[in-house]
Amino acid sequence: MLPDYHIHTVLCKHANGETADYKSAARERQIPEICFTDHVPSHNGYDTAHRMDLSQISLYKSMVLGVKDSDPPNVIFGIEADYYEGCELFLARWLPAQGFDFVLGSVHFIDAWGFDNPDQRQVWDSVDVTSTWRNYFEIVSRLADSGLYDAVGHIDLPKKFGYRPSDKELKEMVQPALDRISVAQMGIELNTSGLSKPVAEIYPSALILSMAFERGIPICFGSDAHSPNEVGRNFDLALKLAREVGYTHYFRSVHRTKILTPLPIL
Repeated sequence: MLPDYHIHTVLCKHANGETADYKSAARERQIPEICFTDHVPSHNGYDTAHRMDLSQISLYKSMVLGVKDSDPPNVIFGIEADYYEGCELFLARWLPAQGFDFVLGSVHFIDAWGFDNPDQRQVWDSVDVTSTWRNYFEIVSRLADSGLYDAVGHIDLPKKFGYRPSDKELKEMVQPALDRISVAQMGIELNTSGLSKPVAEIYPSALILSMAFERGIPICFGSDAHSPNEVGRNFDLALKLAREVGYTHYFRSVHRTKILTPLPIL
């Protein structure tokens, strides 16, 4: 099985289960390594409904390291850090001080709009879909340029509710973002949570993943688990997609250093 590099905890306020429960679930599924990547705490009131308080980072670290022992699977300490305008100054100081093994970069907002939030889904009916996607990938490009992250999570997240541009338009707008991810020596995540969303598709699509492969961008795998029963879900389908595109390796992260590892045989 593949490592799961996208797992949340109750501190995000929309997940359930103890860290030990996630580890037990991974052990049952023969997953060799898990990385907890709860949402980075807010220092300025940003999206407080979906993340821990800044004062809880010590608690988060103790929750993760408390299940890091000699019993499999291996547990590593990560974070999912949102990118938004003005976050760089805080993250540039804060991230290196925490001792993370892996920093997953994500974009969940365009200005004040949480475009993947089910409570704000109706906004999609009043926006220009292609322009919205273009704005999103411009933000992803700035994420890459910041040099703060190890990989991009659910890189085509705007497709969650089924609103998407044509493949021709998508290819044109994602190309510069992938080029800048490549220059930054970052990876991207194959996130299987999209299969349980209205779009019913892995993040990213085969088109985007093939473009990432052409640029030599390495991959990791994440379930985006918010409960223990979601750990490693549909990783067989993600492995199949990676193989079909041409990938032969994925990366593990040790102290924020990528280690390429052969993909399992289908």
